[in-house]
Formats: sequence, C-alpha cells, structure tokens
Amino acid sequence: MHIELSSPVDCLCDFTYDFYWQHMGKKLSPSEKIPNQKGTSYTYEDLVTCLLRCEDVHILGNVGKRLGSSLGVDLVFFGGTGGTRKTGSIIIEGDVDTRMGISMVSGSIYVNGRVKEPIGNVIEVVSDREGFRKYCSITGLLQDDLDETVASPNVLTKECLRINDKVIRDTIAARLDSNKSVIVKGNSGMSTGILMKRGTVHVYGDAGMNTGVLMRGGTLTVCDTEEFAGTYMKGGNLVIRGKAKGYVGANMKGGTVFYRGKAIPVQVTMDENDIRFLVKLFRIGQSEAMMFRKYSV
Repeated sequence: MHIELSSPVDCLCDFTYDFYWQHMGKKLSPSEKIPNQKGTSYTYEDLVTCLLRCEDVHILGNVGKRLGSSLGVDLVFFGGTGGTRKTGSIIIEGDVDTRMGISMVSGSIYVNGRVKEPIGNVIEVVSDREGFRKYCSITGLLQDDLDETVASPNVLTKECLRINDKVIRDTIAARLDSNKSVIVKGNSGMSTGILMKRGTVHVYGDAGMNTGVLMRGGTLTVCDTEEFAGTYMKGGNLVIRGKAKGYVGANMKGGTVFYRGKAIPVQVTMDENDIRFLVKLFRIGQSEAMMFRKYSV
C-alpha cells in the first residue's frame, strides 16, 4: 500500500486508533478517511488491515505523532487475544514526529528522515534498506529472538539489551513476556514497563509518569520517577530507589512496590525473602535494603 501526504497526520498505523475505547470515535474513527492524502482515499483501518496481512505500508511525506502505536498487538477490545501478531513494515519517506512505535511489539519501521524524541518501545537496528534507518520493537527483539543487529552504542546479547544511546523512550519493554533484561543507562520516558508479564528492566536514571502502570509481573527498577508510579499494577515488583512525585501505587490491584517514601497502598512488613531480594537486586547490604518500605494490596 502506498500513500502520499501533503502534510503530517497523527496516529497512522495506530492499532489503538488513539485509544478508541476511551473516546469512542470522538477523536478519530477507524473508518474515517485519512486527511491530507494525495490521489488516494484510504482510511485509518485500511493501513492497519494491510499491516495485519503482513504487507508493507509506504508513506511518502512527513508523518505526525504516534506512528505505529501498539503495532503488532492483538488488542482484546477489537476481539483479539491480547497477544502478539506478525505484521508488515512501515516505510516512511520523510520525518516522523514524537512517540513513534509507542507500545509496539512486532514489525519494523523504516525512516529516511528525522525521528523526533521521545520515541516509543523501539530501538535502531542495522538496516537492510539502503538510505533508511530501521527500528524494531524492544519487546519483539527480546521475545522473538529476531535476527537483527542492534546499532551502536546499544548492545544486545542473548539475555540482555543494554541501551546506552541516551534517547528518551516511552513504554520501554511494553507487554514483555520473557525472562530477559533491559538495562537503560540514562533516563526513560513515560509508562516504562507497561503491561509487563515477565523480565527485568533497570533504569539507571529518571523515569517519567506512569512508571510500571498496569504491570502483571516481572521486576522494574528506577531511580527517581514522576507521578502515578505503579498505577493499576496487578503483579510484579516495582522498586523506586530515589524519589517519586506522588500517587505511588494509585489503584493498585496486586504486585509489590518497594520505596523509601510514602505510597497510597497499605505498607506491609518486609520479611527475609524481601530483604534477600533487594540485596541481590542491587548488590547492597542488608541494612540498606531494610531502609525500603514495602507496599502491597
């Protein structure tokens, strides 16, 4: 499928249709014709359907925000399983605005222009298309053992992805369901670890809002973070080593938050297993581990 744009459009190839279940068509409808097309009349749904057929979408011109959002997610709201589906690739001959590939779990995005930060759950790999940079899902790389070479200065081994490039990313490790690790040497953006089921993510820097939101399992550690860390958690461990701005653990349904400050859920007594967990996780002494507070539902 080929489409040419006269000016940027947001939410192209967005599998959520800008969180359709929240606005129910008030912001955009899947059947709505994409504006600013030249010579075609595709809808937002046409692009998603093309990708689900494992065909490529070629876009000539600059694109807006949230390109490829939740790419590859078989969303329950639309009758899916909540798992991952294979998709075709998105190929952009132009620039891309912020949050490209947010919560993306499969597929590839090729861009021959600029990509504006923050980006999403994607990382650059060595491209097989001349003149284009190639981006793959961080979750897909770790879960599906893709035959890709991560671009320097980032490093991918069999069990761990080390992110060293200082690029701000939202939704790192979204929906991760693999006992592998992500190490971020720097800051992350919003919703790190969203909907994680397994795995470990260490952010050696600050995180944005909604850190660990909707986690199902795994372990996520950050230094400082903003509001609503651990919101709607159902499982897993969120460890905040520094400060959080407020509302930690709001509407938690399960899981555990370790944090020295105050949180909304009930503080419970740490046992020996909790102490050993923190000592091993951070390679710290028992006395330092005991400075954390444990919050659970």
